[in-house]
Amino acid sequence: MDLPAAFERLRGAGRKALIPFIMAGDPDLRTTGPLLLALQEAGADVIEVGIPFSDPLADGPVIQAASSRALARGATPPRVLDAVASVRGQLRVPVVALTYWNPVLSFGPGGAPEAVRAFARSARTSGLAGVIVPDLPVEESLLLRRSTSAERLCAVLLAAPTSPPARLRMIARAAQGFIYYVSVAGTTGARRELPPGLVHGVRQLKLLTTKPVCVGFGISTSAQAAAVARVADGVIVGSALIQAMALARGRAALRRAAAFVARLRKAV
Repeated sequence: MDLPAAFERLRGAGRKALIPFIMAGDPDLRTTGPLLLALQEAGADVIEVGIPFSDPLADGPVIQAASSRALARGATPPRVLDAVASVRGQLRVPVVALTYWNPVLSFGPGGAPEAVRAFARSARTSGLAGVIVPDLPVEESLLLRRSTSAERLCAVLLAAPTSPPARLRMIARAAQGFIYYVSVAGTTGARRELPPGLVHGVRQLKLLTTKPVCVGFGISTSAQAAAVARVADGVIVGSALIQAMALARGRAALRRAAAFVARLRKAV
């Protein structure tokens, strides 16, 4: 299922999207495909899968550590896409990859346009529905957006509390699938409290667009997820899920991840 269809279905049902994040290759690549299916069965509406990178600028210590573990175990962009492809026929919810611009530019031979188009083709073939590139500003995203559009994928763009109104309008016009609203001016990571300006920031963005607005960074508990779901179209949870898995391997990792997402599902 593609992202617009998924959000249209949710809107028709009066529901908000639950979007868990996992790092591909953590605990290992063999577990990544089954983990996607476990999250789907636990109630995820969209799944965000990270492609590990050595310099994840937007990520806090939990996701950085997961990325380092995945890299040490041989996770590469092609292997991550292969892991998604291995369960493509069983997926009923969209899967979106989060990566950084350097791995995209390094994907395959040739210069930037060829590499980006090759990445988009491989992403579509693997079964992905979209791509998030946190270190690619909207002003420099045209090549990615054209490449993903050509493959019927969505380039999801990020908006931040510090984005001025003119820039928010630019992001709202260019974004595909949904807009990822960063709840704090900082990196990812579980936090005890939601930022005080979150509700106002989401409402201001929603005045500028009819596209879904999903909130991530810092959401870690069912109560926080429920609070965000009251104002946003979707809730993204990553660091807290990775912590819940607590370096478990195999079936234990699947059980812990599914249990955590099932609790969030009841709240969202």
